[in-house]
Amino acid sequence: MGFISIWHWVIVLLLVFLLFGTKKLRNAGSDLAAALKGFKKEILDDTESEKLPEEDIKPEKPSTNSH
Repeated sequence: MGFISIWHWVIVLLLVFLLFGTKKLRNAGSDLAAALKGFKKEILDDTESEKLPEEDIKPEKPSTNSH
């Protein structure tokens, strides 16, 4: 009784396709892929910035405008 068979999954997937349509599911998939690519890029950029030596980073000098 508590076991979910393959037929239950087939019916659930069929209902999802009928409710949302393939176009919305395709768009959701591409949006998810773009989000994952952006997340991966940010993680790689963050780890590269941590590898920079501290002496390469120069602090900005305050401007001395006396008006």
